[in-house]
Amino acid sequence: MNDNPPDLQEMQDQPLVQEPRRWQNEKWTAQVIKNDDDDGWAVAMYKDGESEPALVGPWTMGRDKKNPKPLDGSAFITLVKTASEFVRRSEQQLHAQLNQSVTVNGQDSRITVLLRIVPDEDNPYAMLSAQDESGDALAEVKVAASFKLNRQTAQAWVDAEFAKP
Repeated sequence: MNDNPPDLQEMQDQPLVQEPRRWQNEKWTAQVIKNDDDDGWAVAMYKDGESEPALVGPWTMGRDKKNPKPLDGSAFITLVKTASEFVRRSEQQLHAQLNQSVTVNGQDSRITVLLRIVPDEDNPYAMLSAQDESGDALAEVKVAASFKLNRQTAQAWVDAEFAKP
């Protein structure tokens, strides 16, 4: 699956909904909305299939200082790039929060200890695992999602010969 923002040529090749307050392609919809916080306008960017916007930002007033400036092709392309980058960074941040690793000293070699958090709504948990320098699995145990992985906890687990912490 390609999550890269489309370039101008790809955007021009796709059938678009092109209305003053709504632009759409196969992956994104830009919707100009009234800003509830003030008298201005905002634009919400929706990724296809999502009910909540991926990004909401301020939108420019039109010349009459009352209605929003109409969307156009270049603004839509910029909004798609911005929203795509925002989603990509959010996904990377979530991945980093849910997947951690620390390398510590084992008896004979360096050991990488990994923590993968599974954010289940009803029963979140984490999997603590260890692998040697060649990537071979040494151990794996289920731990609480609140388990804190750091050098000290990783070293203690390795020193205890992978007994459940």
